[in-house]
Amino acid sequence: MSEKTLVIKDLHVSIDNTEILKGINLTINGGDFHAVMGPNGTGKSTLASAIMGHPSYEITQGSIELNGEDVLEMEVDERARAGLFLGMQYPSEVTGVTTSEFLRTSVNARREEGDEISLMKFIREMDGAMTDLEIDPNMSQRYLNEGFSGGEKKRNEILQMMMIKPDFAILDEIDSGLDIDALKIVADGINKLREEKSLGCLVITHYQRLLNYIEPDHVHVIMQGRIVKSGGPELAKRLEAEGYEWVKEELGIEDVTVGQKA
Repeated sequence: MSEKTLVIKDLHVSIDNTEILKGINLTINGGDFHAVMGPNGTGKSTLASAIMGHPSYEITQGSIELNGEDVLEMEVDERARAGLFLGMQYPSEVTGVTTSEFLRTSVNARREEGDEISLMKFIREMDGAMTDLEIDPNMSQRYLNEGFSGGEKKRNEILQMMMIKPDFAILDEIDSGLDIDALKIVADGINKLREEKSLGCLVITHYQRLLNYIEPDHVHVIMQGRIVKSGGPELAKRLEAEGYEWVKEELGIEDVTVGQKA
């Protein structure tokens, strides 16, 4: 089997005729974790939305390939079935669909037709993942994210990821709203999938605290819709300690934003 890859080349993205991303190049291999950091309004969440096919974002130039296949030719659901997963910053509530129903449908969507997961195997895997994430078992019978706290919603995102077992996950500020204990539990779930399934990951975050538990192989800084600096875990630690002013001064950048929060 060929190596899993997510390759982004010269990606330009606009929304409402405003260019947000201005030439992103990034290659993520299976098992590799890339952290994307940067001030507000520089294009981080736009990158996540563009990869997953949000209809409000127009790809004006460039390409995205998943395991050699053209992602931009896929519908949103096809991208998920092909092995992409988005852990959202603000997960939606879905009335009328229980968490377990949603999970089983999502798991089967990733399997070949006629090879649906058996009910007993699904329950065993779901119960095991919920135990790992210290999720109340009763949550599986509640409507998806309805009435969940912020921390419960984030744990539920990681539960979905652990059940679906994607090739690549885009985690958009998955640490927001988590206390330190919940952060450790969520990080353990992510790391488990990284070890067992060679999960590749794009982690969008503002804070080093998440990266203390999910150690990235690469760290990238986005400003003005471009990756302006890359390095290893030490880069994130310096940003935590010193902020972004030294990067702006080093590159001669004054306004880091692209016109709106992104």
